[in-house]
Amino acid sequence: MKARVYVTLKNGVLDPQGAAVQHALGSLGFDGVDAVRQGKVIELDLTETDAAKAEASVIQMCEKLLANTVIEDFKVEIL
Repeated sequence: MKARVYVTLKNGVLDPQGAAVQHALGSLGFDGVDAVRQGKVIELDLTETDAAKAEASVIQMCEKLLANTVIEDFKVEIL
């Protein structure tokens, strides 16, 4: 079973990397971009075969390691 985790900064948290990407896009002539928020995608190959157990396990992984829950949100997809 596979899991995909999307980690993004919470609203209100400054995103200097996103701002740098936005500036670079403008420098390349892409003027229609008002804001950029960057994040990360983590893909996991799991041995668990039960989707509910897999999701619960991945949520624990996010809360303990994969996401900084003070400043980041995460979303889990079981594939």
